[in-house]
Amino acid sequence: MIDEFDLMPRDEPFDPFAVMLFKALQVLAFLFFIALLAIAPDAKDGKIDSKAEFLVTMTWPDQHPDDFDMFVQDPLGNMVWYRRREAGFMVLDRDDRGGANDFILVNGHKVLSPIRQEIVSIRGIVAGEYTVNVYHFVAMGREPVPVSVKVEKLNPTVQVVHYDTMMLERAGTERTAVRFSINDSGAIIDVNSHEKSLLQTLRNPRRNAG
Repeated sequence: MIDEFDLMPRDEPFDPFAVMLFKALQVLAFLFFIALLAIAPDAKDGKIDSKAEFLVTMTWPDQHPDDFDMFVQDPLGNMVWYRRREAGFMVLDRDDRGGANDFILVNGHKVLSPIRQEIVSIRGIVAGEYTVNVYHFVAMGREPVPVSVKVEKLNPTVQVVHYDTMMLERAGTERTAVRFSINDSGAIIDVNSHEKSLLQTLRNPRRNAG
């Protein structure tokens, strides 16, 4: 009686064509997914996916106890150093204090780092001259220490703008590692090492503008 009022579920008739169509759509969807993976762009050698336009790196011998600091000034007069880690488009990504409290995390544990390195990234284009100085902050010995400074232009491919090593002999010594100029498109138009004291610029901005 209940069946007469169509209240019981009924089995729908089997349709082979509908089943084949459904299976075909499943296959097409899978093939489409595989095609998307196949046409993904390959990584190109020499290309760097980075927000930075330039990278400035200062290094000195591993495990050396001396403390060196890097100062970088942009064309607008902005300056990054250990007391101001961000200015304009520049960021001091790593401040290394030599043998004083220089640790890295390894598997959740603090380990004394042997690496002596400071890094500044320049994350935008401002036309004009950039100055990179090295300051011998703390000297634990009397022997001269080799300090290397490298400037890399990252985009569209990596280009070493400058690399040189200087010897610093005593605490309180400031040296200009490099001064480089770029145009509005970020192309290098000049590189030199004429001395310019950024410490004096910090103390008296008008005195050392040249």
